[in-house]
Amino acid sequence: MTGPGDPPEGIPEGSPGSGDDEYRSVVFDESFVRAARIQEYSARERLDGSTRAVRTRRFWARGGATRQALVLVVLIAVAFGTAIYLGIRNPYEQAPEPVAQPLRITLVPLAPAGAVPAADRARPFAGSAAAGYRTGSEGFTLPAPFSTPHFSESQVTQALTLAKEYLWASAVDPAALTGGEVRTVREMLDPGQRVQFDRSLTAPADDGRHAATGWLVRLDPARIALADEQVRVAGTMAVMETADDALEVLTDHTMVYAVRAAVGNGEPSLFTVRRALRIRFDRQDLRDQHVELLQADVEAGPLSCGSGPAERFEPLLAGEKAAAQAGVDPYDHRHQITSVCGALAPGSLAGPGVTARQGSPAARPSESSAAPGSPVPLRR
Repeated sequence: MTGPGDPPEGIPEGSPGSGDDEYRSVVFDESFVRAARIQEYSARERLDGSTRAVRTRRFWARGGATRQALVLVVLIAVAFGTAIYLGIRNPYEQAPEPVAQPLRITLVPLAPAGAVPAADRARPFAGSAAAGYRTGSEGFTLPAPFSTPHFSESQVTQALTLAKEYLWASAVDPAALTGGEVRTVREMLDPGQRVQFDRSLTAPADDGRHAATGWLVRLDPARIALADEQVRVAGTMAVMETADDALEVLTDHTMVYAVRAAVGNGEPSLFTVRRALRIRFDRQDLRDQHVELLQADVEAGPLSCGSGPAERFEPLLAGEKAAAQAGVDPYDHRHQITSVCGALAPGSLAGPGVTARQGSPAARPSESSAAPGSPVPLRR
């Protein structure tokens, strides 16, 4: 039975108090309808009773934005993978850098005919040919620069300046001269020659390749000390362009050192070294400020012929005489063929009571240091 006052058929649908009030909190707005995954049957599906009542929309049917995002992700992945592949398999790999040529070294010790004369303690160079030489780096004078067919005047000047810096570091710098730090000399060399340089210092040999004294002037610090740190220098420098599009600097200098015994208070004497170097510069050497030594011809005295100058120079001091040279048996193949030993001219040992030489071989360019077929220096 209905309650008092209710109509016989009950409360009309839609009127207050009807049973539909419990569904009034559910609101089907437009966004809810669009997000619904229920799809209405088509006419064919309504005739076919075996078709499922609900068909789920495919993932690709949600909209074009999702497909574009997936395509973009795939393209990025493909591009990233291609970049990695090309980085590993670079079709444009640079050609390997040319290997530097090894240095060829010739050492000629010069033995005195008699005892080494002593020099004046206060003025050790007085009375010698080196008395008029310049001091230190001032002796490495540069020629007037000029341009070549493939190198500008500034590049030629740079090559000459680098050669001068190497000459000073390897023959005048007190640190390298007295057996100390040689890092400056090593860092100036072309990287392709540093292995040969390191071996020359760790395992020196008079084999034309691995003599430490071919790279730099070194004295034995345990036996020899400098009586005067002002090294006297004179010589020449010339530059040319070679056929392989490179510059070569030819240097020929005589360095004179005042030396004495490292222990005691002995009298000073003179030690003379002549170096004729052939230095090559390509464009990379100029850019990296490196030098590439091709040839080093060295004459030094007074030395004993058997002193073994490959590692260090051990000059004869005042009052000392050269030891008699041992005979060489050309039929004995057990000994190694080494550099020849020359006789030191008496005028090279000028001191008190010795007549100084007029002029110096370093004042003239060396004609024997250049290899046969060397190009003629370019002129203005």
